[in-house]
Amino acid sequence: MFKKSRRKIVFSIMGAVALLFGLTIFVMLLASYQDLQRSNREMLYQHAAFYRLGQKPEDDADDVEDDDEDDDEWSELPGGGRPGGERGDQQLKPPYDDDLLTFYTVAFAEDGSVLAIENDKEIYSEEELIRMAKDVLDSEDSYGKRGALNYLKTRKGTPQGSYELVVFLDNTVVESGMRTLLRNVLFVGAGAMAFLFFLSLWLAGRIIGPLEENDRKQKQFVSDASHELKTPVSVIGANAEMLSRELGDNEWLANIRYENDRMGELVKQLLDLSRAESAELPQETIDLSRIVTGEVLAFDSLAFEKGKILNSEIEEGIALSGSSTQLSQLVSILIDNALRHSTGKEIGITLKKQSHSAVLAVSNEGDAIPPEKLQHLFDRFYRVDEARNSESNHYGLGLAIAKAVTEQHGGNIRAFCKDGRISFDVTLPVR
Repeated sequence: MFKKSRRKIVFSIMGAVALLFGLTIFVMLLASYQDLQRSNREMLYQHAAFYRLGQKPEDDADDVEDDDEDDDEWSELPGGGRPGGERGDQQLKPPYDDDLLTFYTVAFAEDGSVLAIENDKEIYSEEELIRMAKDVLDSEDSYGKRGALNYLKTRKGTPQGSYELVVFLDNTVVESGMRTLLRNVLFVGAGAMAFLFFLSLWLAGRIIGPLEENDRKQKQFVSDASHELKTPVSVIGANAEMLSRELGDNEWLANIRYENDRMGELVKQLLDLSRAESAELPQETIDLSRIVTGEVLAFDSLAFEKGKILNSEIEEGIALSGSSTQLSQLVSILIDNALRHSTGKEIGITLKKQSHSAVLAVSNEGDAIPPEKLQHLFDRFYRVDEARNSESNHYGLGLAIAKAVTEQHGGNIRAFCKDGRISFDVTLPVR
């Protein structure tokens, strides 16, 4: 139980940290990517706005008079203008350092022929640039991305005619830097997650430690108290027996003997629970099929007396490691519970092997158990019908013992209530 709680604490801490780390990285990358694309788009528009056939944008300041007279151009870019007009007189150079950026431009005439190509860095051949530019012209988007290149296509013109311009911006260096940054962040994040994992293990131990110690002391108290109560219970029983022989039948002595027997049964169940929760299991091979068959035969006569029928379906040769005594007790508790609470005639008992587990199921017809009570069936001293107070020397410890035995053998036990039938399913690992 405490191991599961410790794991839940660790998983909760690590899950929260991992989610926060992942969301932070995602938001940072998304914001950086959007900012980069917005900046690239703006620079492409500016580069295209300052571009003129046969001249680089940075040469505008030197040749603005000639351009105004001989080669005046206009652009259909949003917010664009003519380099020699109002905007051109105020700013003749693009507002970025062209030496730090790599642009490629391809200009096409109306008939599709190439008018000019700018390829200073010569990373791509002119044939590649022309092919990519034609693909851009054929696409519907005026702005987009192809590999490491952002592109923009627009129509520009001069008094002599218009032409199509495709501008590429190379982001290879920027994207490589972002990948390196992401790799470093993930590397550092992985180291931080590993540190937090061990920190969460330590914190879980600090949180669960006092509870685990308290539970250990509680179990030790139950065990010690049960052992101490065995002697006085035995003495009271022996004295009541002696008085009964001396005085004969007596109402008060009969009541003492009855209550003493109940106390003895409670002490026995408490000791069984203590052993089931804390005893070390012997590593012996157990034939579970034989144990279940033996318990079914032992209860067959009791079932007949109560007008019940035990229908068993037991697969042969299912073996596992554990304690034959405890496993016999587990099967006995489940069958006895079904006999006591069944409202029908038939009780089903099945044992089969599924994958690497043995599945034991004991089912019977019974009153419907609400889901809020179903999950408490394995609690100590819990009874669904609270009006029955320790009826027939049953104190609500049987299913708690069954759960302890199951968990000691590395398995799990669950209760189901469906269509008027109650079933207890035990799953145990097999060899």
